[in-house]
Amino acid sequence: MRSRIILACAEGASNVDVATELGVHLSTVGKWRRRFLKLRLDGLIDEQRPGRPPSIALDRVEDVVVTTLEQTPRNATHWSRKSMAERSGLSKSTIGRIWRDFGLKPHRADTFKLSTDPQFIEKVVDVVGLYHNPPERAVVLCVDEKSQIQALDRSQPVLPMMPGMPERRTHDYHRNGITSLFAAFNIADGTVIGQLHRQHRATEFRKFLTTIDKTVPTDLDIHLICDNYGTHKTPAIRAWLARHPRFHMHFTPTGSSWINQVERWFGYLTEQKIRRGAHKSVRSLEADIRAWITDWNNNPRPFIWTKTAEEILESLARFCRRISGAGH
Repeated sequence: MRSRIILACAEGASNVDVATELGVHLSTVGKWRRRFLKLRLDGLIDEQRPGRPPSIALDRVEDVVVTTLEQTPRNATHWSRKSMAERSGLSKSTIGRIWRDFGLKPHRADTFKLSTDPQFIEKVVDVVGLYHNPPERAVVLCVDEKSQIQALDRSQPVLPMMPGMPERRTHDYHRNGITSLFAAFNIADGTVIGQLHRQHRATEFRKFLTTIDKTVPTDLDIHLICDNYGTHKTPAIRAWLARHPRFHMHFTPTGSSWINQVERWFGYLTEQKIRRGAHKSVRSLEADIRAWITDWNNNPRPFIWTKTAEEILESLARFCRRISGAGH
């Protein structure tokens, strides 16, 4: 902006005209014009500002950042504020401030898994294509099983939340059996078809397919997005699908459950009902799950898939380039 002011003034424009053209205050034009006439280019540089100069040299800050990113302490897997302070000679509060400024969190580590499916690209394009452009006169359902849901009852009564004190529960519990939930999430309206079974074999999956067939209007095709679990591909399932031609199977890439929207719905169920629930029997657990699904379907909420297949593949390519030895 300072350079534009000087160049405009050099063309003979008045201060008023320059201020109007560049959208700045008239006094701003006058200030930098006077500075330039007196000191030339040096006049456009900021003057020394009041205040205490930085107490830490930039090379020491750089050393902390580079060491955090490229090295580990001798007897630990990651740096702590204390260990970095001892290495660098800076205070722990200073290390914490540097890490915050550069967004470094050595104590945190997230997990990831790269799919090795040879048909990864084709499957991503297929599934994401259904999300963005579902077929006409068809319903798209994301299907999966949440297996071995445990009916857990705490060994002692839960202490309820009080002002200034969170809810508290014992770390140990009694196991009272397991159940499995088969679910089909409708990507268009967010409704869910659910069915509970004590086992999760191909037999139970075939029963669930029959339930879907009876639930979805007969004039609609059904596109199912599933993972590569063995029960989805047995001869009995393939034979059933052959007798029901309106069913079309679409498989997600191996190790890529994130692309199946029903997994996100399972997350809601786990967080809101299962994780902190207490159930003295499998029957009470199943009753709670059925009630939760009914409540969800009274006010269903579809998920909005925004990324295209091309954006997903490019994002994964960038991620792979950051990983040493990831191959192609």
